[in-house]
Amino acid sequence: MANHKSTLKSIRQTKTRTLHNKYYAKTMRNAVRKLRALTDKEEAVKLYPQVQKMLDKLAKTNIIHKNKAANLKSSLALHISKLS
Repeated sequence: MANHKSTLKSIRQTKTRTLHNKYYAKTMRNAVRKLRALTDKEEAVKLYPQVQKMLDKLAKTNIIHKNKAANLKSSLALHISKLS
């Protein structure tokens, strides 16, 4: 166990941040899953900007890597374009 006050605080902060990041990462994954499950193009086009915004924000705050965000946005756009 840690011996210093600052280390104890660091451990508390890490736990809080980890929980926060996990929540947003899971929310993002669910949104991507929901978008991929859609078969109606109009609904998908409506939902895409929200998911795109979420991905950009998470990449900006380093919760996910910027390339992962770009790859997800690209694959989702391709999925939407294939819908009829």
